[in-house]
Amino acid sequence: MNISNDEKRKFYEKETINSGWSVRELKRQINTSLYERLILSKSESDKEELLSLSTKGVEIMKPEDIIKNPYVFEFLGIPENKIMMENDLEKSLVDQIEKFLLELGRGFMFVGVQQRVTINNTHYYVDMVFYNKPLKSYVLIELKTTKFMPDAAGQLNMYLNYYEQEVNDENDNKPIGIILCTDKDALTAEYALGGLSNNIFASKYTYYIPNKDELIEQVEMVVTNWHEKQRR
Repeated sequence: MNISNDEKRKFYEKETINSGWSVRELKRQINTSLYERLILSKSESDKEELLSLSTKGVEIMKPEDIIKNPYVFEFLGIPENKIMMENDLEKSLVDQIEKFLLELGRGFMFVGVQQRVTINNTHYYVDMVFYNKPLKSYVLIELKTTKFMPDAAGQLNMYLNYYEQEVNDENDNKPIGIILCTDKDALTAEYALGGLSNNIFASKYTYYIPNKDELIEQVEMVVTNWHEKQRR
């Protein structure tokens, strides 16, 4: 691999083994800057763990470990400025489910779309449901073709409570919820998701491959800030 950064190269080598990527899949992960996106997706408290990616690859031990920011859907071939309806986006992802599973990460299995949740004789529908084998958890995904709105968290929280009580087997862990949206204000998300007992995350998605130089610059700033804090 023509990657000059030793830590980044070792990460892709390790993760290729762990995830069983083909050459095509490996090239896709490099082109979409998976290494940088994983580092940028974690909170400050997790940065030390992320800096060990080159030696361990991605370790899926807790719900936060499966989250990326942003998710990249370049495989859909949708122009960035095209207006999409949520059901059209859902259909496009199902049509490209193998590539979507690759983007989601290791251990994901597809359960279905528009999975019905019935509460007090009222039917609701979860956009997409997966199961993550390493975490032994259902993963419920809500697709939004707009920016993150707080009411989406409340709705997803209801679905997660239902799955925990009505769908989970005795060996399953708490379900995980992911809201995929076109934009996310960090402060709004913090207040909307803070204090919830369920595992709910909000992440952006994009239809094009992010600018590598910009991502690398952001990662360098994160690493520099982390090292400065460690010296204090």
